[in-house]
Amino acid sequence: MITTNLFEEVLIKPAIEGADKLCIVAGFASSAMASRHLEKIKSTNPLLNVELLVGMCNRMGIPLGDHKGFQKLVEEDFVGKFQCSYIHKSPPVHSKVYVWLKDGKPYKAFTGSANYTQYAFTIQREVLESCDADEALEYFNILSAESIYCNHLEIENYITIYSEKQYYRRFIEKSDVIKDETIPVRIKDSRNSVRVSLLMKNGEVHNTAGLNWAFRAEGKAQRKNLNEAYIPLRPEVYKGDFFPPRSVEFTVLTDDGKSLIFSRGQKTNASAISSPQGNALVGEYFRNRLNLPYGTKITRQHLDAYGRTDVEFFKNDDETYEMDFSVEDK
Repeated sequence: MITTNLFEEVLIKPAIEGADKLCIVAGFASSAMASRHLEKIKSTNPLLNVELLVGMCNRMGIPLGDHKGFQKLVEEDFVGKFQCSYIHKSPPVHSKVYVWLKDGKPYKAFTGSANYTQYAFTIQREVLESCDADEALEYFNILSAESIYCNHLEIENYITIYSEKQYYRRFIEKSDVIKDETIPVRIKDSRNSVRVSLLMKNGEVHNTAGLNWAFRAEGKAQRKNLNEAYIPLRPEVYKGDFFPPRSVEFTVLTDDGKSLIFSRGQKTNASAISSPQGNALVGEYFRNRLNLPYGTKITRQHLDAYGRTDVEFFKNDDETYEMDFSVEDK
């Protein structure tokens, strides 16, 4: 029975041993977990492929943030290396099975309590143990035939895909929803939210930090990519528990429909939000919203002209958030 170092023992070590494909069945999964895992293993074996089946979608639906995140991983970030499908036939699947293949043959398999989420693999107390790899692969193949790709053109005809802001209230009040202790309990639409200022205390945009981090000189040279940026957090935010700890990446669905992977960083107090996929993505996102050319130094005047100097984050669960940078139509 494996009770410690689950991430390394189950999700990394077999790849180091030469396994080249991982088939996953998980009741619940997060796109942030998939991104973190794929980034970790991509240099281990260039031929490695991951296929994920998410099992509880036909009963619980799937958050829009994770859905968009999975689609982005499939279609943009890990093309040909990652595939995600949702099981749409009843009964729902709450199983957790991880089966590795090597040269097309079952190599190792594990089953237990851990969903394919960061909290399950790195924070919570979960257990996994070895099981018969041939039987595990057979089980995966049976369920795969009852699934639909996350990027199928008619996916919404099979699976409920919901935005917490618009849908959660009526979803949780459905009489046919059975409470499940693995789902975070939230009352109606009372999500936690915080507003994060993009300005310094003096009311100006950071000159060589925050949205303009790339303009910080290193010796005599600026950073090569002038879009590199992060979102600064003030003490009242980073000292709280609204955002996950530094070790946990999280998916952020923006008000304009983008899906971003963020994590906390900046020295020892994790007082900033950046992107493990590259901080230029943060700066590019905000420059696009502000209608500025890439590499432009952002000023208070740019934000005022846009109509907003802060962003608001909504917490859907431990690995999924929404970010609002919208303004009213002028």
